[in-house]
Amino acid sequence: MNSNPSDIKSHGRFEYSAINDRPDYCWPDGRRLAVYIGLNLEHFSFGEGLDACLAPPQPQPDVLNYAWRDWGNRIGAWRMLDLFDQLRLPCSALINTSLLDHCPGLVAACVDRGHEIIGHGHTNAQRQGAMDEAGERALLQGCRDRFAQAGYPVPAGWLSPWISESHSTPDLMTESGYRYTLNWCHDDQPTRMRTRSGATLWAIPYPQELNDIPAIVARLMSGKDFAEMIVDQFEEMLRQSVDQPLVMGIALHPYIMGQPHRLFHLRKALEHVAGKRTSDDTWWTTPGRICEWVSALQENLNP
Repeated sequence: MNSNPSDIKSHGRFEYSAINDRPDYCWPDGRRLAVYIGLNLEHFSFGEGLDACLAPPQPQPDVLNYAWRDWGNRIGAWRMLDLFDQLRLPCSALINTSLLDHCPGLVAACVDRGHEIIGHGHTNAQRQGAMDEAGERALLQGCRDRFAQAGYPVPAGWLSPWISESHSTPDLMTESGYRYTLNWCHDDQPTRMRTRSGATLWAIPYPQELNDIPAIVARLMSGKDFAEMIVDQFEEMLRQSVDQPLVMGIALHPYIMGQPHRLFHLRKALEHVAGKRTSDDTWWTTPGRICEWVSALQENLNP
């Protein structure tokens, strides 16, 4: 067996960096833990590629799984936006641009509330990593154009549907005007990524553990268990942030956590976490604001 390290392929976007070996810094006003909510608002073509199913997939049209997801846009998302309003929490809306046609009022509600808009593809029935470079570039640029045409802020960040990337995705992101990606879950601090143009693409931490799809759909956890995960994650990361500034994301999908029996427990978890915001340690924010902050500090940060 050849153990030559040069035989191991690398993505080449950044080097290994241990959390304990990095320069220290703070978030605004000396805060140590940045917390954000990522609300995934998604849409699928009827009778086409579906994933994360409530029940085993059926021959198309798969009405059960399609309708379950659409419940999230019709009911769950509105309940969750109301909850964020009640707790005065900022939100980051990761939006399929097909929602601009399917339910434009939901997109408008997010913008009207001042939530950040993040690009999330055109539809979650489409895997970005399977496209050729021209098709991927058209997707990335086309989504920014759609928001601009609707009169909305052009997104600075991107989350690929199903976290599906090609080898060129980070390069195409910067070339299409994006400043940060949420695709990588390798760290608890932002990471500066290399691209072929020389432009920096920031990888802002996006959770795959504190994410309701892996937790509830894949691992079959209850809404109560997931809510307890939020509280436990927050308390432990708050403790860890004494030594390093950290980012804690909470990834939510309305068709899952918007269900009343789960929203009940989500409400309690967010009430607990939001109750700590009067301290000097937590910064309730969005990935875009995190990107802006680290961009200003980048000369003092490790890759």
